[in-house]
Amino acid sequence: MTQRRTVRSRLERLAREIAKFGAVGAIGFVVNFTVFNFCVQHLAVVRSGIIATAVAIGANYIGNRYWTYRDGDKNRRSRELSLFLLFSGVGLVIENGILGLSHYGLGLTSHLADNIAKNVIGLGLGTVFRFWSYRTWVFRALPARAAVETAESFLAAAPPRVEARK
Repeated sequence: MTQRRTVRSRLERLAREIAKFGAVGAIGFVVNFTVFNFCVQHLAVVRSGIIATAVAIGANYIGNRYWTYRDGDKNRRSRELSLFLLFSGVGLVIENGILGLSHYGLGLTSHLADNIAKNVIGLGLGTVFRFWSYRTWVFRALPARAAVETAESFLAAAPPRVEARK
């Protein structure tokens, strides 16, 4: 029974993580879609896609850092941000590479084709890559030993409690 509970507990945590990641991603999608469709009226299609993705990356970092992975290791924020930007950049290349291939390589140049290539196919593939890379490399949880040491050092630094006299 204990092993069953452990597996079930892990699956429940994973489901919550995916749901939170998806909610943040939904907000990022709206930002990405809106900025892309605004920019494409004034700029080249891939340039518009890159700008839209960059703006969405900023929104997604805030959502993932402060909600989805808020319990992760906060001691190395510069490393975390660097890795987040690196993996987001790879996702940006995936997303907008599909758009460029569709628009320029295949000649599918309608507004609908551009949105499907970027916001359905490209974003879908990029999202799978981002989820895996963020949870594996960027927002890693504190190892159990480090979590215990951090808690112990916090408790050791706290002022002693005064017991009430009866």
